Amino acid sequence: MSNTTTYPAEVHTFHSGSPHPAPHCKTFQSLDPSNAKSLATVHTSTSSQIDAAVSSAQSAFSGWSRTPALQRGRILVKAAALLRERNDALAKTETLDTGKPWSETSTVDVATGADVLEYYGHYVASGGLDGECTKLREDAWVYTRNEPLGVCAGIGAWNYPLQIACWKSAPCLAAGNCMVYKPSEVTPLHAQAYAEILLEAGLPRGVFNVVYGNGPDVGAPLAKDLDIAKVSFTGQVSTGQKVASSAAEGMKSVTMELGGKSPIVICPDANLEDAVDIAMVANFFSTGQVCTNGTRVFVPDTLKADFESLLVRKCKEGIRMGPPFDPNTNLGPLVSKMQLEKVNGYIDHGKMFDNAKVLYDGHAQDPSLLPTDLRSGYWCPPFVFTDCTDRMRIARDEIFGPVMCILPYSTSSTPSLETAELYPFPSHPYLSDVLRRANDTPMGLAAGVVSSDLTLAHRVVQHLEAGITWINTWGESPAEMPVGGWKLSGVGVENGKKGIEAYTRNKSSLVQMGGGACAGVFAKVEGAG
Repeated sequence: MSNTTTYPAEVHTFHSGSPHPAPHCKTFQSLDPSNAKSLATVHTSTSSQIDAAVSSAQSAFSGWSRTPALQRGRILVKAAALLRERNDALAKTETLDTGKPWSETSTVDVATGADVLEYYGHYVASGGLDGECTKLREDAWVYTRNEPLGVCAGIGAWNYPLQIACWKSAPCLAAGNCMVYKPSEVTPLHAQAYAEILLEAGLPRGVFNVVYGNGPDVGAPLAKDLDIAKVSFTGQVSTGQKVASSAAEGMKSVTMELGGKSPIVICPDANLEDAVDIAMVANFFSTGQVCTNGTRVFVPDTLKADFESLLVRKCKEGIRMGPPFDPNTNLGPLVSKMQLEKVNGYIDHGKMFDNAKVLYDGHAQDPSLLPTDLRSGYWCPPFVFTDCTDRMRIARDEIFGPVMCILPYSTSSTPSLETAELYPFPSHPYLSDVLRRANDTPMGLAAGVVSSDLTLAHRVVQHLEAGITWINTWGESPAEMPVGGWKLSGVGVENGKKGIEAYTRNKSSLVQMGGGACAGVFAKVEGAG
């Protein structure tokens, strides 16, 4: 692991290729969640600095949008190589800023960001954004062009800071746009290092800029700016609704990657080990702070006892909460004091008001073994409720922490006629009711099924109302895979071929070969007065 860090002690607005300090601006501290100690002082971007960042991007747009796609692609591929070359130093920053264990950040966070840069670099360089040409008749043709939008705003979330910065900027820049990026104020320390890597890779000054601060002070003015052509936002549903509403006033294009309350349907024929492992990854990876987490785990009565027994054993034996840089640690703290209070509030509500049964309480089963210097951090051991019902608050709200809800179902149940018509499974009638329950949420980000029968699994997935689905696995989102939510979980997708389409606008041109195409329409009629 690198001994160097990739962030300065004082973090300032970054535009036109360098940091720009401003006198008398507000500041906030970026804290290490493992011990609540300050890592850096971050200077909130002033309104004039936001304007300067947007102006810098506007000035750079003319040249960057005309840069050949092959050259743009080379720059992104070079940036991906630099990210991989500095994986350990960047991962160290991510661990310090987010609290996520080194075992995660060093293998996932930087790598998955670099993959998307490389994917879109190769995609545009190989003609992925080339338009189409259609012959109408011998003397007429239609051709299309995919043209960039202009200056786009990227507003990131705090759970995967560097990855999200790459996921938003890669398709944006590859398509010939410029970006003003606002990281979450909770985890902002990746942004300057990323901007500098893009510059080192050959990106012209002003193409990628960074502003800092919270949503009301910085995010909202950025989204409303009349010179912003598109807003890409990742975060919770309520904030996304406000950002989308603000963008709609200016008829801006939006991509919204929002929250979820995702179901996992475990079929009676599922391999027990796989089912438990998948449920644990879907709930406890990144300490449960993943928008796609499968926190509603539907378990059949025929597997429930064995599933719960194995789950408890694996929680006791396999979850290792400890110093984030210990390579054996696989569960870090929550990202902030506010998040810890929120998650603990849901746990208390589940016990006292929902009256849910506690299957596993990490606090009780594993008394704190943390070193003294970490006990002031925002630590939350895993928690599992069982015998949950669909109307419980813990089974409906997005908690965003290591809290699993097991919802049992009967394999001998008979669905209503209406449910059976909506979800026809004559050979497995109990699944009709399970799917009705799984889809009974206003959100639709992710869903999954665990089954030994792949034909059945595919049929189940077809009926799950979610934009991202997994069969016999959970969580992997490769660069090639477009991901996005249904219902309140978002608008549009990120990654894959579809992910770059939202950063372009179509121009269609009809070409008439030779003259006379419009002759005679308004010609004088012979003999008319």
